[in-house]
Amino acid sequence: QVQLIESGGGLVQAGASLRLSCAASGRYAMGWFRQTPGKEREFVAAISWGGATSTYGDSVKGRFTISRDNGKNTVYLQMDSLKPEDTAVYYCAANRNPSVTTRAREYDYWGRGTQVTVSS
Repeated sequence: QVQLIESGGGLVQAGASLRLSCAASGRYAMGWFRQTPGKEREFVAAISWGGATSTYGDSVKGRFTISRDNGKNTVYLQMDSLKPEDTAVYYCAANRNPSVTTRAREYDYWGRGTQVTVSS
């Protein structure tokens, strides 16, 4: 069983930045998703095992950056120019297939989530 532990969430003002981290060991493609009450989980970003390939949801393109340091077994989500609509619980997920995917159902392991709140 893979354990994923997210950190770095918090309360910030619009326009600020936050960096989320996810500690995970193993050869997995990794993704970030977010969810607000009453809505489906939304794809945010994903990165391949080697880090050469990444993709982003339309709502975060140009503002968020996913990266990984396999030596530290950590995946990061740098979030810049945050907006109130970015407020959500952010989840880290691992996919045993090393390729990038945007589909939540294709991820095998999930963290418990970290709250990000952006005030206007």
